Amino acid sequence: MHETAVAESILHTILEHVERLGNAKPVAARISCGQFNAINDEAMRFAFETLIEGTPCEGMRLEIRHIPLRATCKDCHTTFDFNVQRPTCTACGSTHYDFQPDAPLLLENIEFQEPSPR
Repeated sequence: MHETAVAESILHTILEHVERLGNAKPVAARISCGQFNAINDEAMRFAFETLIEGTPCEGMRLEIRHIPLRATCKDCHTTFDFNVQRPTCTACGSTHYDFQPDAPLLLENIEFQEPSPR
């Protein structure tokens, strides 16, 4: 289960930001990955929730966004979101296309709790 290793890496990055910001309280992290990235959402959330127990990140949310695979039609040159259930160009119906690289796994942002007014 490589989700644990990915979750550890994400947690490490978040904790670096927490320390750099003077122990700010993180409330959410948003990651994105390509459609064919082998990340299982349930396994990822479970690994992350297990790892954050007892850390300054305990209780924060992990939001996962899957980015569709893009293809470019060789016949009409339209770029479209590839659909595995209907693997044809959305403009002309062609089955001749090139895939663009699948989106990488990225930690897009970390949301922190607003500091309390003093």
